[in-house]
Amino acid sequence: MNTKKILWICLAILGLGILITVLIFSTEPEAEQEGASLETAILVDVEVVKKGTFHPTIVATGTVQAVEDVNLSSLVSGQVIQRDARFTPGGFVKKNEVLLQIDPSDYRNTLALRKSELMQIQTTLHTEMGRQQIAEQDLQFIAEDSLFGDQPLSEEERQLILRKPQLDAVEANISAAQASVNQAQLNLERTTIRAPFDAHILSQNVTTGSLVAQGDVLGRLVGIDHYWVMATVPVSQLKWLRFPSDKNEVGALVKIEHASAWAQGAYREGYLDTQIGALEGQTRLARVLVKVKDPLALTPELKGKPQLMLGTFVDVSIKANPVDDVVKLKRDYVRGKETVWVMKNDSLQIRAVDIVLTDDTHAYIRSGLEHNDQVVITDLSTVSEGIALRTRTTPQKNH
Repeated sequence: MNTKKILWICLAILGLGILITVLIFSTEPEAEQEGASLETAILVDVEVVKKGTFHPTIVATGTVQAVEDVNLSSLVSGQVIQRDARFTPGGFVKKNEVLLQIDPSDYRNTLALRKSELMQIQTTLHTEMGRQQIAEQDLQFIAEDSLFGDQPLSEEERQLILRKPQLDAVEANISAAQASVNQAQLNLERTTIRAPFDAHILSQNVTTGSLVAQGDVLGRLVGIDHYWVMATVPVSQLKWLRFPSDKNEVGALVKIEHASAWAQGAYREGYLDTQIGALEGQTRLARVLVKVKDPLALTPELKGKPQLMLGTFVDVSIKANPVDDVVKLKRDYVRGKETVWVMKNDSLQIRAVDIVLTDDTHAYIRSGLEHNDQVVITDLSTVSEGIALRTRTTPQKNH
């Protein structure tokens, strides 16, 4: 077959293909518009809010501190001759229990000497009182002596004759001697070092044989009846906190947690005790004290509860005063510039709200939301007043 014939066959095949293609496109049915359109609304989730009275919980952080914390010092000098075995770091002692005994020998001797001096001066008093009786007889004789005639004695002359100045001097010496006896007795008692309150021993600086001077620190003790937790809160939240008005009342309930050290779900309870009248230096937050009873859980009723450790950072949840006639809404649903998105009549409304208080999780709204309003909780990429919204239960509208 020659080349010319092959060329004509190819052209025929190409022409046939073009013809078939034209026939296919010319006979294809056309789509017809039926006149109905679908309007698409944005699918959102909503939360129906309620208006009522709620109890906010104010969450803050605090530091555990001792209510009673003393550096035990000696008021007399001497050698320690006895130390109680419980007077050691980590030990517990009861109020008035003996911790240390300083050698009392010198102080006993001083007391005996002062008592002897007092007795000597008291003997002088008896002697002087005898002389005074003689002086009274002399005064009576002088009054009857005609040499004086009718001229009476002055009061000063009478006192001199009755030896009043000498008697006053003896009585003053007795008072001074009695004071010396009292001081010697007090110093002797001070050789016995006692616990000033039920205490936990944090440090011990002396032991048997130690020589101590007046003012030396013997150890550090903290009271175990109560601890404080010093917490910081915004100044604006103080008005929602309840503090005791007298010693017979307790403040607002406080829940104390320490997630990193205590078992899951473990907590202690305390009560608001007082407000410190000065702001924290750096954060400018208000400082409040929470009082915790039996912080080391030593009593049977608190057995098994976690123990508070001084200096620990803890989380506190303070039960605030109730807030009336407000809507409680999660803080995540409050948008910028204190606005809330509300679905009303299947469209979006952007409402400004008046927030009276916020706690760790919720905002409490006085105005801007009403009972049974549907708050949009879905984040939207495009937000404008009046855009169409629908929920999963809202039917789509056909036009």
